[in-house]
Amino acid sequence: MGRVTTADLWHHYGRVRAERDHAVPDSFRWSWSQVDGPGAEVLGDLAGKTVADLGAGAARHAAHLTVHHVPARIDAVDASPAQYAMATALYGPLAPRLCLVHRDVVAHLHAHPGAYDVLYSVFGALDFTDPRTLLAADVPARTPDGESATLRRWVLQEYVWTKVLDEAGFAGIRVEELPAGEGSRAATALLITAERSDAPV
Repeated sequence: MGRVTTADLWHHYGRVRAERDHAVPDSFRWSWSQVDGPGAEVLGDLAGKTVADLGAGAARHAAHLTVHHVPARIDAVDASPAQYAMATALYGPLAPRLCLVHRDVVAHLHAHPGAYDVLYSVFGALDFTDPRTLLAADVPARTPDGESATLRRWVLQEYVWTKVLDEAGFAGIRVEELPAGEGSRAATALLITAERSDAPV
């Protein structure tokens, strides 16, 4: 039986911006609008740490951290061939401190248990992965050939995130609601931080 392939629903996402904007972003924002709200300070001091961006897309957030902070390494992990190719074209020269990884996030984390000091996701894999395997609303998308498709997205309430993280062994769970900001596509976002319960204090 042949391998089943799935259309890359991220083929078109970010392509227009990538054609005109090749710069490493000057800022890192957690809000949907990317213009306000807290920044990279939420992650703490990254100096010398090993970091992973889960569902990194074009790796803009990871590139910012690589250039403007001093981590030992950031792995920008994404399963989309198109997003991986875009990230490589934009930020491949930032290797080896920025490592672009084309792989499913869950598989990658299982293959590298305990490898990271800090994990984060900015509207990335935690939005699009069953929370019980890593953490639904439907998001319209298009296949590479332009056909309409639907992408599953996990939009959970605060208490659900807290429960799932607690069940997965995380402690110090904190949730902050970020305001929607301006514009027709603005949306409120939850900024959720947690620590592995077995992590050193």
